[in-house]
Amino acid sequence: MSKTFEVIERVGISTEGVTEAVKEVVLEANAEKKIGWFEVMEQRGRVTSEGKVEFQVKVRLGRKLKE
Repeated sequence: MSKTFEVIERVGISTEGVTEAVKEVVLEANAEKKIGWFEVMEQRGRVTSEGKVEFQVKVRLGRKLKE
């Protein structure tokens, strides 16, 4: 059993909220290859030119290299 992990970082974006931004990035990465764990590194946001609030999260994801 491998105890080696690959660690990647991605940014999730949502106008619904921080939770939705995290879910989006984690589920997308998990669809590519199974995720073992994740950690939210940063939270930030902005107001778009249309006046909407956009939530952004930087997420660190870990996956086993071999099953």
